[in-house]
Amino acid sequence: MTKKEINVFDYAGEIFAAMPKGILLTSEAEDCVNAMTIGWGTLGIEWGVPIFAAYVREGRFTTELLERTGEFTICVPYGDKYADKAAKILGMCGSQSGRDFDKLAKVGAHLVDADMIRPPAIQELPLTIECRVVFEQVQPIKKISYRFKKFYPEGVDSTHVGANEDPHIAYYGEILKAYILSE
Repeated sequence: MTKKEINVFDYAGEIFAAMPKGILLTSEAEDCVNAMTIGWGTLGIEWGVPIFAAYVREGRFTTELLERTGEFTICVPYGDKYADKAAKILGMCGSQSGRDFDKLAKVGAHLVDADMIRPPAIQELPLTIECRVVFEQVQPIKKISYRFKKFYPEGVDSTHVGANEDPHIAYYGEILKAYILSE
């Protein structure tokens, strides 16, 4: 497996085009690798460094792992080679909790060691961004515009996939390295 290092901003169009269909956030702590499908994110410059901001609900298993290590990878579908497998991975990681079982093993995802952090890259989602959290902030629901209240239904906490009322935490990850995996 080779890694072609890239300037992440040269691929911003591909990242943002993939996001509505889902990209993967991978976390790891105590040898437990977890991945969740995300459809929200921000790529930019903050404090003079490249940043990827990921938004994760408070009660998610991913939040627990991020709080322990402060590291994550963003893995984006890129190219046609693994399109079917990437769709299966994104489907599993967007509908099941990693608290219950190893989602990546169940779908046969191939983990690739990251260069600068613990959470791995995923071969089938080859555009990879390695990030270390430099800032986090809870997004209080009471301050969210009425237009976005539909994302915070009442009565179901965020340990359940699909619908919940917990706020998101914005994790601002400094981009340490970005690359595209290839065989």
